[in-house]
Amino acid sequence: MIGTIELRGVRCDAVVGVLSEERTRTQPLVVDLDITRPLADAARTDDIAQTTNYALVVDEVVRVATDGKYFLLEALAAAVAEATFALDGAITSVEVAVRKLAPPIDTDIDTVGVRLRVDRTP
Repeated sequence: MIGTIELRGVRCDAVVGVLSEERTRTQPLVVDLDITRPLADAARTDDIAQTTNYALVVDEVVRVATDGKYFLLEALAAAVAEATFALDGAITSVEVAVRKLAPPIDTDIDTVGVRLRVDRTP
C-alpha cells in the first residue's frame, strides 16, 4: 500500500528572490508537500514509527526556508525536498509547492510560486 502524506499551508517568512529589495528582508511564503511512501505498516499497526512524522517535516521545512537565502523558489523547493528525504529513507518521492504571498510585482496577483516533484534516486 503506497500512499501520500499531505501537508498544506506551512507558513514562514524567509529571504527569497532576485530583486535587491528581496535580498534585504523576509517575505511571507507558504509551502505544500505531498510525501509518497509505503503506508501499509502504519495502517496495520497504528504506530507512528511506521510512517513519516509530519511534525518533523514541518519543522524541517521552516528551518530550510528560514536558514537559507535563496534567489529562486526552485532552489528553495529542491532544498525542502532533499531535507524531507533525509528524514525518512522510506520516502519515495516528494512534491513541493512554494508560493510567495506578497510577490513584489505591480500586477494584482494573489501568489506566485513553483511546484516540483523529486523522486528518490537509488
